[in-house]
Amino acid sequence: MALSLTAQAQAAPVHNIVLVHGAWVTGAGWQPVYDILLKHGYHVTVAQHPLTSFSDDVAAVNRVLAMQDGPTILVGHSYGGAIITDAGNDAHVAGLVYIAAHALDQGETEVANGKRFPNATQAIKKTPDGFSYLDPAFYHADFAADLPVKQAEFEGHAQVLTASSVFTTPAGQPAWKTKPSWYAVATLDRIINPDLERMYAKRAGSHTIEIQGASHSVYESHPQEVAALIEAAATHALDEK
Repeated sequence: MALSLTAQAQAAPVHNIVLVHGAWVTGAGWQPVYDILLKHGYHVTVAQHPLTSFSDDVAAVNRVLAMQDGPTILVGHSYGGAIITDAGNDAHVAGLVYIAAHALDQGETEVANGKRFPNATQAIKKTPDGFSYLDPAFYHADFAADLPVKQAEFEGHAQVLTASSVFTTPAGQPAWKTKPSWYAVATLDRIINPDLERMYAKRAGSHTIEIQGASHSVYESHPQEVAALIEAAATHALDEK
């Protein structure tokens, strides 16, 4: 007899999942993925890091990891990928999942990699005190083109301003060099060049899927595909260690 989805999750080697958001947003965008994973029996935590500095954000995620009761899949979207690349060195972490995310190597920065693989947005603005945001007029087209207009408009006006320094902080030792990883490329991403995403995935040796027609908000617009990739990581991560 086939196992139910909940029974499959309970039988999976990794039961804990931590979801990490990117710049300019909160963890609320993870709710569609959270709901699927919760329904399938996983223990899911959404990290709410402050976006005030890279060290602050990694520390916030590490606090959440310390609360887990066993092996954990650490998932990052966008800038959240840089966070999990560092925080993923924590002993709780069994595998990494990158969702249209930066998977930096040691010494790299998001800004420098973005110059190698330019993105398609001109929406990024800066405040006089060193924070960044996306011009709300461009938010739907550049960050969330495959979300309903009203939802994107709300998100564009509910941004968390993000310290610009997080994009120029050199990465430390990357966890993907020692732990298995999975990667979802968003093929119509205007915030991170899809070719940069492909480079990250290939370099890390990630199990990779491409989600066709997906914007940078792929975790909100394609939650089924994203959740399935996370569940694949939970099922197989310990086999690859």
